[in-house]
Parts: sequence; C-alpha cells; structure tokens
Amino acid sequence: MQKLMMFSLLVSALFAQQALTLEQKEQFLLKAPITRERASKKGITGTVRATLSDGTITHDASIQIIDEQKARFEGVLGTEINFRDTYLFNIAAYRLGKMLGLGGMIPPSVPRSHIATSAAWTWWVEDVLMDEGERAKQNTTGPDKDKWGRQTLIVRVFDQLIANTDRNAGNTLYDKEWRIWMIDHTRAFRLHKQLLNPKMLDKCDRQFLAAMKSLKLDAMKAELSPYLRQEEIKALLQRRDVIVAYFEKAGPDKLYDYLPQR
Repeated sequence: MQKLMMFSLLVSALFAQQALTLEQKEQFLLKAPITRERASKKGITGTVRATLSDGTITHDASIQIIDEQKARFEGVLGTEINFRDTYLFNIAAYRLGKMLGLGGMIPPSVPRSHIATSAAWTWWVEDVLMDEGERAKQNTTGPDKDKWGRQTLIVRVFDQLIANTDRNAGNTLYDKEWRIWMIDHTRAFRLHKQLLNPKMLDKCDRQFLAAMKSLKLDAMKAELSPYLRQEEIKALLQRRDVIVAYFEKAGPDKLYDYLPQR
C-alpha cells in the first residue's frame, strides 16, 4: 500500500510538472529553493546545473552567470568588435521567443541571483534524446522528416533575427517527441544591421513571419530593455525588416504552416 501511494504521488507530481504553463515555470525558477547543484557536463560558460524543489514540483535549472564584454574578440568566426557574452541574452531570447510564438521551442529563462551574483536561471529541458551533434552523427531526422525540417527552418530564421553567432551542435536539443529546443543564446543580439548568413533563409512559418511583422519598438523596449540595450533592440528590428522583405519578395511558395495560430 505504501509503495502504491508513493507511486501515485510520483505520477501526480510528474503530471503537474508537464501541465505547467510557461508563466508557472517562470515562477518556479524565480522562487524554488535549490536542493542540489553540480557543474554542467557541456558548455564553456561555467554553467551550473541545479535541482530545485518547491515541495510539489522538483525540476532542474541551468544557471549561467557569464557577463563579459570586449572591444575586440578573436573567435572561430574571425574578429568581432564590441563583443558581448552575457547571461542576459538567454532571458532576452526566451522573452522574444514568447512574443513570436516560439514558447514551445525556447525553455523559460528568468533573472535570479546565484551566490550574490546576477544570473539567468533556465528551465532544464527534460526527456532529451540527443543534441544536434549526435543527430548529425547518426544521420537521422527522427520518425517525421517533415516535422524536423519545419522546425529546423524556424531555428535558422530565428538565429538570423537575433544574430546568433554560437548555434553550435550542443545548443540544439531534441526531446523524446522530436521537438527542437534552442538553448544558450549568450552570444547573440549583435549590432549587425544585416543578416549574418542570408543563405540560411529558405522558407518561413506563416505565423512566425506574421509575428515578426507585428513587432513594435515600444513593445520590445518594454519587454526586452532590462536585458537588451537600445541599440541591440534597434539592430534586431533592422534585421527583422531584412527578413520580412526577403519573404515578401519570395512569395507564398516560401511560406508553410507549423506553429499553432495565435
């Protein structure tokens, strides 16, 4: 009987966790105490993996404190001026994703201190099958190639929108439902007015394009200014204009439906 009760409680907790809204996950990340923490196995930004529990829900979070700025940086993509690598961009990417209807592809991320240091606390993606590096090595697209392709196109457009210079193989995850999750955006939101790689634009989800068109400077300042500087927001909107112009010129054959209607 005791084992049955324990199993029932475990199932109830798991169901409650799966049913959480994005806003509820945000509140959990903001308030739930840490019960355990350890270094993350992957990444170069000193990420801490913490287990949180509020007495009902237990779940892990990724905690990043990196916040660096350099006038000149030599990286794999060459020389970068006004380089920034900051936890703030994880929060900005999530909040922008919500504005664009991508809440099911970018895990919630919130500002919260860790050991008296400002940080981004990000929902740890559950039921991960593999990352992009492992997927490419196995040469698989999962059980539904079309679903994989449509999600991949969204990732490519989003990365051009936010000028993400670090979409490496470990920053794209696949869960057991073969949903794509975009993580770790600390090297995004560059000041480039043009796209980093226009060749990444092929097709675009119709709802995603409509949401990009609807972005307004005032609304973006209200939503993102705690995490992005004004010049970063303006550069994002200029890249948005380039993307929208490309797909409007390309015509309806370059549009498809994947994201739910808003």
